[in-house]
Amino acid sequence: MATVTDPIADYLTRMRNAIMAKHRVVEIPASNLKKEITKILFEKGYILNYKFENEGQPNQSIKVALKYHPVTKMSAISELKRVSSPGLRKYVSVENMPRVLNGLGIAIISTSKGLMTDKEARDLNVGGEVLCYVS
Repeated sequence: MATVTDPIADYLTRMRNAIMAKHRVVEIPASNLKKEITKILFEKGYILNYKFENEGQPNQSIKVALKYHPVTKMSAISELKRVSSPGLRKYVSVENMPRVLNGLGIAIISTSKGLMTDKEARDLNVGGEVLCYVS
């Protein structure tokens, strides 16, 4: 199995592929950072549910239940975009905090106080690394 150089990009790509294939559930290898991103997506209503499997074992995974509109079958997530990558980090201060779709989407920021959305980072007055945009 090939080593993944950017686990966050892999996470986002698996989610995008599952959404395009209209899957109900997607299974992703777990890490603490991916667990935190999953919790944020759940809290903000982008996914239906999630479950951490094999907790405390080397082969942990996250099962994510994707959210679709009941009538139109459109996904709650229209775009997942990786911003900062291992080769090119993108750090922002509070003054330069991004607004995704003029506040309709979220940016997930890694700060000194943990992972949070752009709005929470603005409220706490902290900057950090912009991991991804979700809309």
